[in-house]
Amino acid sequence: MPQESVHTVQSYEQELEQLRSLVNKMGGLVERQVAQAITAVVEHDEDAALDAPEMDPQVDELERETEALVIRLLALRAPMAGDLREVVVALKISGDLERIGDCAASIARRAMRNELLSCPISLTGLHSMGRLVQENLRRTLDAMDQRDPELARIVWHSDTAVDELYVSLFRELVTYMMEDPRNIGPCAHLLFIAKNLERIGDHATNISERVYYAVTGNILPIIRPRGKTFD
Repeated sequence: MPQESVHTVQSYEQELEQLRSLVNKMGGLVERQVAQAITAVVEHDEDAALDAPEMDPQVDELERETEALVIRLLALRAPMAGDLREVVVALKISGDLERIGDCAASIARRAMRNELLSCPISLTGLHSMGRLVQENLRRTLDAMDQRDPELARIVWHSDTAVDELYVSLFRELVTYMMEDPRNIGPCAHLLFIAKNLERIGDHATNISERVYYAVTGNILPIIRPRGKTFD
Protein backbone atom coordinates (compact mmCIF):
# COMPACT_ATOMS: atom_id res chain seq x y z
CA MET A 1 0.00 0.00 0.00
CA PRO A 2 1.42 3.45 -0.90
CA GLN A 3 2.61 5.56 2.01
CA GLU A 4 -0.06 8.20 1.39
CA SER A 5 -2.81 5.56 1.46
CA VAL A 6 -1.48 4.17 4.72
CA HIS A 7 -1.63 7.64 6.29
CA THR A 8 -5.13 8.18 4.91
CA VAL A 9 -6.40 4.92 6.43
CA GLN A 10 -4.73 5.67 9.76
CA SER A 11 -6.21 9.17 9.82
CA TYR A 12 -9.65 7.80 8.99
CA GLU A 13 -9.46 5.26 11.81
CA GLN A 14 -8.29 7.97 14.19
CA GLU A 15 -11.26 10.14 13.26
CA LEU A 16 -13.67 7.24 13.83
CA GLU A 17 -12.08 6.65 17.22
CA GLN A 18 -12.35 10.36 18.00
CA LEU A 19 -16.06 10.21 17.14
CA ARG A 20 -16.58 7.27 19.50
CA SER A 21 -14.67 9.12 22.22
CA LEU A 22 -16.80 12.25 21.86
CA VAL A 23 -20.06 10.33 22.11
CA ASN A 24 -18.82 8.27 25.07
CA LYS A 25 -17.65 11.41 26.87
CA MET A 26 -21.03 13.00 26.23
CA GLY A 27 -22.75 9.90 27.59
CA GLY A 28 -20.68 10.02 30.78
CA LEU A 29 -21.57 13.67 31.39
CA VAL A 30 -25.26 13.08 30.77
CA GLU A 31 -25.29 10.07 33.08
CA ARG A 32 -23.82 12.24 35.82
CA GLN A 33 -26.42 14.95 35.13
CA VAL A 34 -29.25 12.48 35.56
CA ALA A 35 -27.79 11.08 38.78
CA GLN A 36 -27.36 14.58 40.23
CA ALA A 37 -30.87 15.60 39.21
CA ILE A 38 -32.44 12.60 40.94
CA THR A 39 -30.32 13.16 44.04
CA ALA A 40 -31.43 16.80 44.09
CA VAL A 41 -35.10 15.80 44.11
CA VAL A 42 -35.03 12.84 46.46
CA GLU A 43 -32.50 14.18 48.96
CA HIS A 44 -33.20 17.93 48.56
CA ASP A 45 -29.50 18.32 47.77
CA GLU A 46 -28.80 21.92 46.74
CA ASP A 47 -25.28 21.19 45.43
CA ALA A 48 -26.63 18.44 43.16
CA ALA A 49 -29.40 20.76 41.98
CA LEU A 50 -26.82 23.33 40.93
CA ASP A 51 -24.39 20.81 39.44
CA ALA A 52 -26.71 19.23 36.87
CA PRO A 53 -27.60 22.42 34.93
CA GLU A 54 -23.99 23.62 35.06
CA MET A 55 -22.93 20.63 32.95
CA ASP A 56 -25.34 21.57 30.15
CA PRO A 57 -22.90 23.84 28.23
CA GLN A 58 -20.32 21.03 28.16
CA VAL A 59 -22.88 18.61 26.77
CA ASP A 60 -23.97 21.13 24.14
CA GLU A 61 -20.37 21.74 23.09
CA LEU A 62 -19.73 18.01 22.72
CA GLU A 63 -22.84 17.72 20.55
CA ARG A 64 -21.52 20.50 18.29
CA GLU A 65 -18.10 18.84 18.04
CA THR A 66 -19.76 15.52 17.19
CA GLU A 67 -21.88 17.12 14.48
CA ALA A 68 -18.84 18.85 12.95
CA LEU A 69 -16.83 15.62 12.92
CA VAL A 70 -19.72 13.64 11.40
CA ILE A 71 -20.03 16.21 8.59
CA ARG A 72 -16.28 16.01 7.98
CA LEU A 73 -16.33 12.22 7.84
CA LEU A 74 -19.28 12.14 5.46
CA ALA A 75 -17.84 14.81 3.20
CA LEU A 76 -14.20 13.72 3.06
CA ARG A 77 -14.13 10.01 3.90
CA ALA A 78 -17.31 8.69 2.24
CA PRO A 79 -17.75 5.86 4.78
CA MET A 80 -19.58 2.75 3.64
CA ALA A 81 -21.58 -0.14 5.15
CA GLY A 82 -20.93 -0.53 8.89
CA ASP A 83 -18.81 2.61 9.11
CA LEU A 84 -21.55 4.67 7.50
CA ARG A 85 -24.13 3.33 9.94
CA GLU A 86 -21.85 4.11 12.87
CA VAL A 87 -21.20 7.68 11.73
CA VAL A 88 -24.87 8.51 11.07
CA VAL A 89 -25.99 6.82 14.29
CA ALA A 90 -23.40 8.78 16.31
CA LEU A 91 -25.04 12.01 15.14
CA LYS A 92 -28.49 10.80 16.18
CA ILE A 93 -27.27 9.46 19.51
CA SER A 94 -25.63 12.80 20.33
CA GLY A 95 -29.03 14.45 19.79
CA ASP A 96 -30.71 12.02 22.19
CA LEU A 97 -27.97 12.54 24.78
CA GLU A 98 -28.32 16.32 24.51
CA ARG A 99 -32.05 16.05 25.16
CA ILE A 100 -31.47 13.75 28.13
CA GLY A 101 -29.19 16.43 29.54
CA ASP A 102 -31.91 19.05 29.04
CA CYS A 103 -34.43 16.86 30.89
CA ALA A 104 -31.99 16.32 33.76
CA ALA A 105 -31.33 20.05 34.02
CA SER A 106 -35.06 20.73 34.08
CA ILE A 107 -35.54 18.22 36.91
CA ALA A 108 -32.70 19.76 38.91
CA ARG A 109 -34.08 23.28 38.54
CA ARG A 110 -37.42 22.20 39.99
CA ALA A 111 -35.83 20.21 42.82
CA MET A 112 -35.26 23.17 45.11
CA ARG A 113 -38.66 24.83 44.69
CA ASN A 114 -40.11 25.78 48.07
CA GLU A 115 -43.22 23.70 47.41
CA LEU A 116 -41.08 20.56 47.14
CA LEU A 117 -38.80 21.33 50.06
CA SER A 118 -41.79 21.30 52.41
CA CYS A 119 -43.68 18.61 50.49
CA PRO A 120 -45.48 16.08 52.78
CA ILE A 121 -45.91 13.60 49.93
CA SER A 122 -43.77 10.45 49.81
CA LEU A 123 -41.15 10.45 47.07
CA THR A 124 -40.76 6.65 47.12
CA GLY A 125 -42.45 6.15 43.75
CA LEU A 126 -40.41 8.90 42.13
CA HIS A 127 -37.23 7.45 43.60
CA SER A 128 -38.05 4.01 42.19
CA MET A 129 -38.72 5.47 38.77
CA GLY A 130 -35.49 7.45 38.90
CA ARG A 131 -33.42 4.40 39.79
CA LEU A 132 -34.93 2.38 36.93
CA VAL A 133 -34.31 5.18 34.45
CA GLN A 134 -30.70 5.46 35.66
CA GLU A 135 -30.23 1.71 35.30
CA ASN A 136 -31.61 1.73 31.75
CA LEU A 137 -29.42 4.68 30.80
CA ARG A 138 -26.35 2.96 32.25
CA ARG A 139 -27.06 -0.23 30.30
CA THR A 140 -27.70 1.80 27.15
CA LEU A 141 -24.33 3.51 27.46
CA ASP A 142 -22.68 0.14 28.12
CA ALA A 143 -24.32 -1.28 24.98
CA MET A 144 -23.06 1.71 23.02
CA ASP A 145 -19.51 1.46 24.37
CA GLN A 146 -19.31 -2.33 23.95
CA ARG A 147 -21.25 -2.40 20.67
CA ASP A 148 -23.50 -5.04 22.23
CA PRO A 149 -26.78 -5.49 20.29
CA GLU A 150 -28.25 -7.96 22.79
CA LEU A 151 -27.83 -5.53 25.68
CA ALA A 152 -29.39 -2.84 23.50
CA ARG A 153 -32.38 -5.10 22.88
CA ILE A 154 -32.77 -5.71 26.62
CA VAL A 155 -32.94 -1.96 27.28
CA TRP A 156 -35.44 -1.59 24.45
CA HIS A 157 -37.76 -4.06 26.20
CA SER A 158 -37.21 -2.71 29.72
CA ASP A 159 -38.69 0.72 28.96
CA THR A 160 -42.09 -0.93 29.55
CA ALA A 161 -41.42 -0.89 33.31
CA VAL A 162 -40.61 2.84 33.18
CA ASP A 163 -43.93 3.53 31.42
CA GLU A 164 -45.84 1.56 34.04
CA LEU A 165 -44.15 3.38 36.91
CA TYR A 166 -44.93 6.72 35.28
CA VAL A 167 -48.63 5.90 34.88
CA SER A 168 -48.84 4.66 38.47
CA LEU A 169 -47.10 7.76 39.80
CA PHE A 170 -49.26 10.05 37.67
CA ARG A 171 -52.44 8.53 39.11
CA GLU A 172 -51.09 8.72 42.65
CA LEU A 173 -50.20 12.40 42.34
CA VAL A 174 -53.53 13.31 40.75
CA THR A 175 -55.28 11.58 43.66
CA TYR A 176 -53.30 13.68 46.15
CA MET A 177 -54.31 16.83 44.25
CA MET A 178 -57.99 15.87 44.33
CA GLU A 179 -57.90 15.08 48.03
CA ASP A 180 -56.36 18.38 49.12
CA PRO A 181 -55.96 21.57 47.02
CA ARG A 182 -52.84 22.40 49.02
CA ASN A 183 -51.15 19.49 47.28
CA ILE A 184 -51.68 20.96 43.81
CA GLY A 185 -48.48 23.03 43.80
CA PRO A 186 -45.98 20.35 44.88
CA CYS A 187 -47.74 17.63 42.91
CA ALA A 188 -47.63 19.71 39.72
CA HIS A 189 -43.84 19.98 40.08
CA LEU A 190 -43.56 16.26 40.77
CA LEU A 191 -45.63 15.51 37.67
CA PHE A 192 -43.26 17.58 35.54
CA ILE A 193 -40.29 15.76 37.09
CA ALA A 194 -41.88 12.36 36.46
CA LYS A 195 -42.59 13.30 32.85
CA ASN A 196 -38.97 14.33 32.33
CA LEU A 197 -37.83 10.99 33.78
CA GLU A 198 -40.17 9.21 31.38
CA ARG A 199 -38.69 11.19 28.49
CA ILE A 200 -35.16 10.26 29.58
CA GLY A 201 -36.28 6.64 29.44
CA ASP A 202 -37.61 7.17 25.91
CA HIS A 203 -34.34 8.73 24.75
CA ALA A 204 -32.39 5.84 26.28
CA THR A 205 -34.61 3.50 24.28
CA ASN A 206 -33.94 5.54 21.13
CA ILE A 207 -30.22 5.14 21.71
CA SER A 208 -30.56 1.39 22.22
CA GLU A 209 -32.43 1.13 18.90
CA ARG A 210 -29.68 3.08 17.15
CA VAL A 211 -26.93 0.94 18.70
CA TYR A 212 -28.72 -2.23 17.58
CA TYR A 213 -28.97 -0.89 14.03
CA ALA A 214 -25.37 0.34 13.90
CA VAL A 215 -23.99 -3.04 14.98
CA THR A 216 -26.33 -5.44 13.16
CA GLY A 217 -27.67 -3.45 10.23
CA ASN A 218 -31.17 -4.53 11.29
CA ILE A 219 -33.97 -2.32 12.61
CA LEU A 220 -35.94 -3.23 15.73
CA PRO A 221 -39.74 -3.24 15.29
CA ILE A 222 -41.24 0.22 14.81
CA ILE A 223 -43.84 -0.41 17.51
CA ARG A 224 -42.11 -0.65 20.86
CA PRO A 225 -43.27 -2.70 23.84
CA ARG A 226 -45.37 -0.36 25.96
CA GLY A 227 -46.41 -0.45 29.59
CA LYS A 228 -49.81 0.49 31.01
CA THR A 229 -51.53 3.50 29.48
CA PHE A 230 -54.11 5.94 30.80
CA ASP A 231 -56.99 4.03 29.17
